[in-house]
Amino acid sequence: MGAMTWQLAQVNIAVPIEPLTTPRLADFVAALDPVNALADAAPGFVWRLVTADGDATAVRGFGDERIIINMSVWESLDTLAAFVLRGEHAAVMRRRRDWFVPLREAYTVLWWVPGGHRPDVAEAEERLAALRADGPGPRAFTVARPFPAPALLTPDGSRELGVRP
Repeated sequence: MGAMTWQLAQVNIAVPIEPLTTPRLADFVAALDPVNALADAAPGFVWRLVTADGDATAVRGFGDERIIINMSVWESLDTLAAFVLRGEHAAVMRRRRDWFVPLREAYTVLWWVPGGHRPDVAEAEERLAALRADGPGPRAFTVARPFPAPALLTPDGSRELGVRP
């Protein structure tokens, strides 16, 4: 059996101040396609959650119909951080307060997934709940408090030992 490849999943959620169709959110909506195209072409990018519209603004979860979800998978923390902290994405993030309600609890979480795995919203909800309840750890962590990819696997290589899938 070959070595397991791990990739980094991330989700961040936001509550728009107004519906995405309003003039106040027009700049955010206009930035979606260009920023998503930059992500798709970024070194280390693997996958992102999308609908037939090419983004995930219609995906619902986290117990609130207003929440919008951004979820992706990257080759490493370094490649995710390089994308998030540079260029047009960073410019959009600086305007977050113009468009989104400030959230009191964590709204971004990272976790390791086996190579080829594509997380769903239920998995993301569970990981964010774990971060909120327990703080950063091997199951759910942040860019500021990262954890290394798992080293131990079950005999069939399906998941890390001692950690629920």
